[in-house]
Amino acid sequence: MKLRAPSVPLITVDPYFSVWSAADKLTDRPTSHWTDRYTSFSRADWAREASRPNSMLGLVTVDGKTYRFMGASDHEAIEQTGLDIDALNTVYTFETDEIKVTAAFMTPMLPTELDVLTRPVSYLKLSAVSKDGKKHDVSYEVSVSEELCLNVAGQSPVVKSDVQIKGVSACMKMGNSVQNVLNRSGDDVRIDWGYLYLAVVGAGASVSDTKVTYARDFRFNKKEPDKKPESAELESLTAKAEGDALIMFAYDDIDSVTYFGAKLKSWWNKDGMTIEMAIEKAASSYDKLAKKCREFSDKLYIDACKAGGEQYADIVSLAYRQVFAAHKVAVDTEGQLLFISKECFSNGCAATVDVSYPSIPMFLHYNPEFVKGMMRPIFKYAATDEWEFDFAPHDAGQYPLVEGQVYGKNRETGKQQHHMQMPVEECGNMLVMAAAVCVAQGNTSFVRDHIEILETWAQYLIRFGQDPEHQLCTDDFAGHLAHNCNLSLKAIMGLAGLAIIFKMLGKKRKSESYYKKAKEMADIWVKTAANGDGSFRLAFDRPGTYSMKYNAVWDKLFGTKIFAPEVMQSEVQSNFARMNPYGMPLDNRAQYTKSDWLVWTATMLESDDDFRRYIEPLWKAYHYSPSRVPLTDWYDTATSLMVGFQHRTVQGGLFIKLMEKDFSEKCKKIWG
Repeated sequence: MKLRAPSVPLITVDPYFSVWSAADKLTDRPTSHWTDRYTSFSRADWAREASRPNSMLGLVTVDGKTYRFMGASDHEAIEQTGLDIDALNTVYTFETDEIKVTAAFMTPMLPTELDVLTRPVSYLKLSAVSKDGKKHDVSYEVSVSEELCLNVAGQSPVVKSDVQIKGVSACMKMGNSVQNVLNRSGDDVRIDWGYLYLAVVGAGASVSDTKVTYARDFRFNKKEPDKKPESAELESLTAKAEGDALIMFAYDDIDSVTYFGAKLKSWWNKDGMTIEMAIEKAASSYDKLAKKCREFSDKLYIDACKAGGEQYADIVSLAYRQVFAAHKVAVDTEGQLLFISKECFSNGCAATVDVSYPSIPMFLHYNPEFVKGMMRPIFKYAATDEWEFDFAPHDAGQYPLVEGQVYGKNRETGKQQHHMQMPVEECGNMLVMAAAVCVAQGNTSFVRDHIEILETWAQYLIRFGQDPEHQLCTDDFAGHLAHNCNLSLKAIMGLAGLAIIFKMLGKKRKSESYYKKAKEMADIWVKTAANGDGSFRLAFDRPGTYSMKYNAVWDKLFGTKIFAPEVMQSEVQSNFARMNPYGMPLDNRAQYTKSDWLVWTATMLESDDDFRRYIEPLWKAYHYSPSRVPLTDWYDTATSLMVGFQHRTVQGGLFIKLMEKDFSEKCKKIWG
């Protein structure tokens, strides 16, 4: 891709097992967890303090001379000559006068192969070729630090031991000496239970118990050239190999989530598979998986180019691993798949409805089972005595503890605070998601057991969705707002979604009733939201204001024709006059935007050229942003700096243009 990634994915398995490089070169900074916040041009002290290293170090020795190819240390850095990123692979190339080295990271998140996708094993393939035609002695060392299995280095002593695995040259594990599985929840925290495994396949391979000195940050040499970089000596595992090698990083979290009183396993070990068995399987299947991952990534890129152009293909390719890795796949006590999101750098909520809603396009396109896995915790919690409202919950816990809604709960009384709820937002979200799953899978089997609660939520939208009262929506960071025009659109599309469900169920009268109500509300909306110049307001009582009307995209996708085509075309066309260098602001209250909503709004445009013109500033925002973090969805359209979020699942929403054609064709068949 031509896009310069703000942060480069290396190991992307789940919200805890995550390693990134927040630099153009793999040797420029320490590798870090996704929670690392690094701004490259200013506020250095803040960036340093907020650093969340997940330190790894890579060394290559050529004819007796050692170079560093990954991480930060006193070793001389080898020259990096290439970096190529696609949906499932990150490939670096390095060169000396004698050889060319390739370091290929791969996490095989193949969306329809659950055993592979959920297996907590990520790869690094190391290889070298001669440049001068001569034979050279090449060996590698790869070290992983205690930071990968502790919240912070030094938090507790770690224990290490050798592990024997068939088909693997050598393996060791490392973990907290105090194993308190699933002991806490939170946002800016890392795992401190379970065991990290480092395995290697190759000639002369070994893994040893080591202490490694990692430099903390080289940036300060530029500001204070005489100051030696800070360093830390950390307990580590180090894999060595002579010649080409396959390194495997694996993590056994023992239990993945708590779920309403039960501790649950992931999909990969639900039937008793051990981590040793998983590593053995991963080693033997690498070549086959590497081929599949390349084919999948190539197809994703080609399809995305056709749908939205090369810049769009760059963006979704970079987002793919991030979106999956902000979830955990688990299996409930009935054997059903759960797909638990972590609301990264927001408040750590689990299974948040208004985080699931923007993420679903990627999963509707590649495997709708994951959307069902997002919704199950909400349906389960809404059916409990604890949830006393007639609207949908916001979340089902705080990751990784899925024990009931935490957002808006009074800590002293344990009761939900009504003013902190998002009633219209979450009801509309659940109805649209339910309809979208039915469309994507061509049947209604998933929603049949939930039709009563869906109707309850639809009735709430009929009562309160036309002109929503003072409340939050998914853009809660912008504060409470009454008479929110875009939130009203959410209600309208929720009712349209239920009309689709009843159409598919063969219940014509109910389908027509909900469709008619949605159409009536839409007709009122057009009159009361209009600015008079072809654009529509942020709030019904605020003439001259504006906002992105991203919720209306479902009218186009569902083919419901609730709005006349010219209505939303004039609205979105009006956005071009309000563009900043890095995109369309979310609304007139601030110059920040949301990437997911930006692409949803762009997808409403009829012209491919207009779509590309609308999303080009988003590509530039990521390409130039000094905020070196996994893709942020909330950033400043004037500066391209991140405002607050990173590594969130909502980037699945970027795939909405890619899913549009197939999804719309399915909807046409439903309407006949």
